[in-house]
Amino acid sequence: QVQLAESGGGLVQPGGSLRLSCAASGSTFSNYAMSWYRQAPGKERELVAAITDPGSSTYYADSVKGRFAISRDNAKNTVYLQMNSLKPEDTAVYYCKAVRSFVAYWGQGTQVTVSS
Repeated sequence: QVQLAESGGGLVQPGGSLRLSCAASGSTFSNYAMSWYRQAPGKERELVAAITDPGSSTYYADSVKGRFAISRDNAKNTVYLQMNSLKPEDTAVYYCKAVRSFVAYWGQGTQVTVSS
């Protein structure tokens, strides 16, 4: 079992940047495929980006391609989401997810608000 803790959210102006971190503990981090989801008020949770173990492949939702970058540091048991050129529609709670052998674990989420 793995425990996940997100950090790095906050309030940022349109066009700004944030880097989210998701620290994992309790299990071998490198065995997990990692992803970031987000959920805006009144909307369903959606996949934003994903990275395989050991990080050779990545996936991005069309809405964030070219602006967001997912990466992982297995030595630090951490996955990152670098978010650039942020837009108001990026406002949401961002969640980290770890999957191994079809079992998924979620973090508590971190709020990202993009507003002037």
